Amino acid sequence: MSRLPLEGYRVVNFGHVWAAPVLGTLLADFGAEVIKVESMRHLDIFRRYITITGKPDIDLGFPFLNWDHGMLSMTVDFSKPKGADLVKRLVARSDVVIENFPPRVLPAYGLDYPHLREVKPDIVMVSLPAAGQYGPLRDVMTFGPSLGALAGITAMLGYPDGQAGFEYCFTDTIASATGVFCVLAALRHRQLTGEGQFIDMAQWEAASCLVGEAVMDYGMNRRVMGFQGNLSRWMAPHNTYRCQGEDKWVSIAIKTEEEWQGFCHAIGDPPWTKDEKFADLQSRLHHREELDRHISQWTVNYTHYKVMEMLQRVGVAAMPLLDEEERLADPHLASRETYTKVDHPKAKGVTIYNVPWKLSRTPGHIQRSSPMLGQHNDYIYGEVLGLSGEERARLTEDKVIY
Repeated sequence: MSRLPLEGYRVVNFGHVWAAPVLGTLLADFGAEVIKVESMRHLDIFRRYITITGKPDIDLGFPFLNWDHGMLSMTVDFSKPKGADLVKRLVARSDVVIENFPPRVLPAYGLDYPHLREVKPDIVMVSLPAAGQYGPLRDVMTFGPSLGALAGITAMLGYPDGQAGFEYCFTDTIASATGVFCVLAALRHRQLTGEGQFIDMAQWEAASCLVGEAVMDYGMNRRVMGFQGNLSRWMAPHNTYRCQGEDKWVSIAIKTEEEWQGFCHAIGDPPWTKDEKFADLQSRLHHREELDRHISQWTVNYTHYKVMEMLQRVGVAAMPLLDEEERLADPHLASRETYTKVDHPKAKGVTIYNVPWKLSRTPGHIQRSSPMLGQHNDYIYGEVLGLSGEERARLTEDKVIY
């Protein structure tokens, strides 16, 4: 296997829950040594989540197995001065620091960027608070759904008739992917200049990038976009349609006249497709409710996979809406290696999501399963920091290594 692009880089990851941990896993997938800083004093909540065995186990929380794979785990109570000092010693031997605490947290322990820069002048640090380091909401506590609402995404997810639809919009992985881009750009800058930097990356801002059109529409026209449902301003049909079976649906999206003609042919060219109301895109957009009724009367006769096969065969974008079981069994997702299996110290063959980016010359791969709590303390405290067995025993007794 060829050398991974981030081999040789060490990352200290304070991340908890979703956004910052996944940022760490994405870096680990491409070769970085990512160390998760955690403690029994303040466990990642997804260590306490539902487990794959159904029995309580802080090492087998289902989300933790997915979102923290590839990382090493060290336990340290950095609320104690000796613990904070150990973290600084680790940072001095590292390249990147990741955190997603509210801005007030790390400064209280001398672990914010100005202090870490003293021990590692060229350190790259990325901070993923909800609303950034400054302003009236700097200390706001949020989760993905509340950030989705703040960013305006949730306000677009209901049905056009004004009825709210799916109320949650998880924005965490948007922040994760954006954070990876920021880290790579900063490392490239350091490579060229020798300079580290602090990246203040508000998750709120990252999520707002998904609704740029709505922001511009309001800024230029003072028009609030409102609920969009599954509709598009540039495609018709563009919706989900009921199929055979209990709660089975298929998504269909048609952009060009060529695709529309292919669709009409695939469904047997029924008389309604010749109606002037559907003769061109503007007409179909204007009469899309009636159009959707006609299409639903056709799709309900077939399974969602059958509709997909019939339409994809003529070049029309169509895909079933898959539940969890169907996603794991889907042939296309399997061919794309969307999921993979890893062996965990406590469980064999755990299914987790795979590396999301497919690179030709430097393909990433899952380095290891998610870590057990403190699994790599001996390596980190012994080999990386050079502490003796006696020192480690004393720090463990004092619950600094904890």
